[in-house]
Amino acid sequence: MISKIPKPPYYAVIFTSVRTEGEFGYSDLAEQMAKLSAEQDGFLGMEHAAGDGLSITICYWNSLDSITKWRENPEHKLAQKKGYDTFYQSFATRICRVERDNFFERK
Repeated sequence: MISKIPKPPYYAVIFTSVRTEGEFGYSDLAEQMAKLSAEQDGFLGMEHAAGDGLSITICYWNSLDSITKWRENPEHKLAQKKGYDTFYQSFATRICRVERDNFFERK
């Protein structure tokens, strides 16, 4: 589903990853982190797509400060460590300021 975000400007954190082989509890932890992020001040929405071994998650935030607070959240920090140690073969995190967006939806 495409997130409906308030008018720009806002920020997008784009997390692109390639997983290691094996589940290791990844799905449960990913679901917990999605729920926890949605509870954070400044969270605006999330989109996720995966295929051919590549996964992309985009989280939308109202400020750089809210992104920093999420990055430093103690539960999220533990999940990040598990990502480094177990879940990911490689990943990239990119933070962008969204200046303009367009949304279309067929009725």
